[in-house]
Amino acid sequence: MSDALFPRERAVLGEGAVHVPGWLGRARQRELVEACREWARGPVPMRHTSLPNGGVMSARTVCLGWHWQPYRYTRTAGDVNGARVVPFPGWLGELGRAAVDEAYGAGAGDRYAPDTALVNFYEGDAGMGMHQDKDEKSRAPVVSLSIGDSCVFRFGNTRTRTRPYTDVELASGDLFVFGGPSRLAFHGVPKVCPGTADPASGMRAGRLNITLRETGLDG
Repeated sequence: MSDALFPRERAVLGEGAVHVPGWLGRARQRELVEACREWARGPVPMRHTSLPNGGVMSARTVCLGWHWQPYRYTRTAGDVNGARVVPFPGWLGELGRAAVDEAYGAGAGDRYAPDTALVNFYEGDAGMGMHQDKDEKSRAPVVSLSIGDSCVFRFGNTRTRTRPYTDVELASGDLFVFGGPSRLAFHGVPKVCPGTADPASGMRAGRLNITLRETGLDG
């Protein structure tokens, strides 16, 4: 991907939608990669999520705090092995609050209390279609962290999966936060760029995406 096509500068893609390139240092990326490898081992292993139309997601996912399936969250993974998911770690919540501060200004993350994380692993030609993150009762911001191979991230509008949308490069270490009027914007990953990962990140191939969310659920 060329720098001319995808400038590596902080950018606001819409009200409440902020891209911060290179926010995670290499050491922190490696820590997150090691944590993701541990989470992927279980008790609920990383899996291809089944979709209501009978298909499966090409990216593999493991969840923390709450187990996500299309349209609902549960504490146990009834679609995998029935086990309870790993608790959401407090240190990851602290990282989420720091991310919201970075995106919106000091103090903005004080009341941010994520209680779930979806860890998506993209390899080969995996991608993700345009969708909204709307299964949460809370409309607190979504925090997205990228590690490994770069991708084309398509960030759209709140009304339709089609244009207008903006394509932006998300590279290893990048932060993307979307909340406020942009919280329900359609977004997706039409392409991952193999061979772009920096081995110093802990990833030699593939892309990890960690998204933090507030579910607004009890129990």
